[in-house]
This record gives sequence, C-alpha cells and structure tokens, in this order.
Amino acid sequence: MTAIILGGTNMVAGHLRKQNGYFQMILSYKDSTGKRRTKSISTGLPIKGNQKRAEAMLLETRKNFNPEDAMTDKNTLFSKFLEKWLKDNLKNIDTETYALYSYNVKMFLIPYFEKSEVRICDLKTSDIECYYNYEKSDHHASKTVILQLHEIIRIALDYAVELEWIDTNPAKDINPATDEVAILFTDFMLEWLEMMKSCVEETTFASYTSMVKKRIVPYFLEKRYTLNEMEENPKYIQEYYQYELNLGLSANTVIHRHANIRKALQYAFQIGLIKSNPADRIERPKKEKYVASYYNTEELDTLFKVSKDDPMELAIILAAFYGLRRSEVVGLKWNAIDFERKTITIQYTVTEANLNDGRGNVIIEKERTKSKTSRRTLPLVKPFEDLLIRMYLEQKKNRKLCGDCYCTDYLDFIYVNEIGERVKPGYLTQHFPLLLKKHNLRKIRFHDLRHSCASLLYANGVSLKQIQEWLGHSDISTTSNIYTHLDYSSKVSSANAILSVFPSKTPSEQQKAVG
Repeated sequence: MTAIILGGTNMVAGHLRKQNGYFQMILSYKDSTGKRRTKSISTGLPIKGNQKRAEAMLLETRKNFNPEDAMTDKNTLFSKFLEKWLKDNLKNIDTETYALYSYNVKMFLIPYFEKSEVRICDLKTSDIECYYNYEKSDHHASKTVILQLHEIIRIALDYAVELEWIDTNPAKDINPATDEVAILFTDFMLEWLEMMKSCVEETTFASYTSMVKKRIVPYFLEKRYTLNEMEENPKYIQEYYQYELNLGLSANTVIHRHANIRKALQYAFQIGLIKSNPADRIERPKKEKYVASYYNTEELDTLFKVSKDDPMELAIILAAFYGLRRSEVVGLKWNAIDFERKTITIQYTVTEANLNDGRGNVIIEKERTKSKTSRRTLPLVKPFEDLLIRMYLEQKKNRKLCGDCYCTDYLDFIYVNEIGERVKPGYLTQHFPLLLKKHNLRKIRFHDLRHSCASLLYANGVSLKQIQEWLGHSDISTTSNIYTHLDYSSKVSSANAILSVFPSKTPSEQQKAVG
C-alpha cells in the first residue's frame, strides 16, 4: 500500500513506501536543470501501527526539504556515505547482521576510503578492485573476508542508486570469488587518461582527452566490455574502427584513435591487468598519404597585397615568408628581434587548447618551441623590419591614446590589438578564410602558408635540408614526407637530361632514312 500526501505549493511532492517491514519516504522534486528526481529516506518506523506517525514525518520532511541540498549529496565522500548508509538502515537490518556490517565498515572500509578521499559520484569499479587487492596484499585477507566486504559495498551502493546519488552500482561489475580483475574498458581508459596528464604536454593531453572522452568512451560505454573481454576479443576494437570509418572519418584520424587505444592497453599489459595487447592483433586502416596544399608565387604576391594593413598582415608574412607555426606567430616577442644584428629568433610559443575541465579554451604559454630544432634564428629582412617598426610606433601611440584602458599584460608581445590585448591563436584560424573569401582567393588553411613557404624556398633552389632548418623540423624525413611534391621539378630535370641522349629515331627508322 502506498499513501500519497498532497501539500502546499512550496513543498515537494512525496509519498510513503512500505519496504522490508518499514516505511520509506519517497520525495519527488526537480533539480536545477528541470529534470525530475526522487529521493528515498528511511523513517525507521515499522509498518505496523505507525501509519499516522510516518505521514506526519513525511509532511515535516517535505516542508523542510531543499532540492539544492540534495544535489550536493553526490559529492559526499564514499567514507561519509558508508556512515550514512549504516545510520539510515539501522532499523532495516537484523541486529546480528548490522553489528557485523558496522564492524567491517568502521574497522576496514572507512579508514581506507578516508585516505583515498574518493567521492561517491566518482567511485569506479577499479577503485573497489584496488581496495580488495590492498586487503589481500597488506592484511592477507581471505576470500571469505573479501566476499563479506564486497557484500557490504554492493548493498551500500544499491542504496546510493536508490537515492539517485549514482546511476549504476560499480560493485556489480566485480566478482571477488575469482582472481580476475573485472575492470570496465571505459573506466580504465579514463584512468589511463588521468595518468597521462602528468606525462605529456598540455596540448597533447587536450588532444588525448578529446579523443577518449568524446569518441572512444561514448562508443564503448554502452557495450560495457571489461579489459579481459577486450583482450579475448580484438574484433571489438576492429568493429570500433569500422564504425568510425562508416561515419566518414578519414583513415588517418582512425589511426590516431588506434594510437591512443593501443598505448592505453599496452600500459594495462605492463602492469599485469591483461596478458597481451589486443590492439596488436587487429588490422589498422591504411594510412592516407598527405599532400600539402600551398600557394604559388603569384598567389602569395596577391595575398601580401590584399592583407596590407589588415590585422592578419603580420601573421601572413610570418607564416608565408618565415614559415612560422601559428603558436610561434602569436608567441613572438619584441626581445626576439635583434635590430642591430638583423635577426629574428623563434623561441616562445602560445597555444590554445580545451582540456575538458569546464574552463573552455585555455591559453598555454611556453618558454620554448615544439622541439629543440624548432628554436631557430632567421635573418630579419628589410620589408619585415619596416613592418615591425611601424607596428611598434602604432602600439606606442595606442597606449598613449587609451591611457589606463590599455592592457599592459602583453607589452612583451608583438602581436597585440589596438588596446594591447594579445591576439588569440584561434583568431588566425577563423579570420584567415574570411580574408580569402573577401578577396576571392583560393581557399587554403592558415597552416598551408607554412607549406607555401617551403614551396617558395624550393622553387628558388633551396635544398630540403635547408628547408628543414628554416621551418624547424626535427627530422629531414618530416620535411621530405610532407613536401615530396617539391621533388617533382628535380625529376623533370633528370628526365630532360636523359632525353638529351635518347635517340630521336629508332634503328629501323634510321635504316630507312639511309636507304
């Protein structure tokens, strides 16, 4: 039997539920997003003879209930939740069982999870598995003890699901009666990603995060494959790659996904979670050969003319003439220019990345370039020197005109706007195609100006080795792989050299001519 209690407009809806011989209060409310939620609260009152007392308790609870308070429950530490679970279920469990649960929770579970400080909403299968391994290795816990602890955690987390603090019970993916580690592949991928945060550059981590959280995890989440199942069935990985290809993704993009999956599974193999890497037993897509797009001399000349006095002028010259990367353009400082020695040194970068931490795009500054060879010193040519002097004078004038309104955070940087704010990397990517469209120029990416620079250098007799040094590539193979189209002119020259000794007539034709 369920008793529905109606109340005033300021109260949340609620009713009583009979469960395990006791009255439970079920509250219904809308969260901050407007989504309908329910919350179960034990009255501690036996069903027999307590109907009116339970209804009065429900009414009082509905009056005082604040939905905003309920939303903070998900952030409760798991150790604190265990205390709450014991308290809420004091009357729902027989005395002997409750005493056993209470002892294990207070002696073993709470001390361990207090140290880990994991929240109920963040608790994963792997966290519970790690706890069991800890008890086995440090306290030599028997299988019986582990099973008892598992029963407590599973029941407690069922209660958390009932309260809607969590969506699913992570303990249900564990079988403590075996020695198998039943870790979900998606959980492991997220843990590996978190570990990589301190191992790679922020921009690299941003790329990893985007791939793992937006593409890989969403696909495998509904499959609920464990690490062991992935190891036994490499076809699951193959099916994922085919799924992405069917969506229209390029083979090269899928190869990047493969690199992440393989790297994560290799780590699982190294720490003993799996016995082999299933990603080594699949056929990855064939890599597509990249052909760089670039402007020829005439197109570059037109671009230089139409971009004069445009906010993109500096960026276009730096990318098309000096071959600078976007991060190097924005990161260029005044102290990198030596007007006496007529040099420009590339040594500082500014990038933009989304780390998926709720902050949106963030700016990342580095006192170094992409690689050691990317740090390079180039000659300061007269047209560019004139542009820099003109920009310096304009910035000085703008600072005087704006007064206190002028931004002084980026005085060291060359690429700033009229009020002193540094130009963001994303601006170059977004504004460049608009400039091309405005002047009916062929569409290319901003980064393709770097390719145009290489093409221009090669057309003027500069070797691939010298182009490598000019562009700051770490290896000449990078240069040759990207700019193989530049070698075509040398092949034509070779063909013409052979053609000079090639007979104009065949022997039979010559015989006929003699005859």
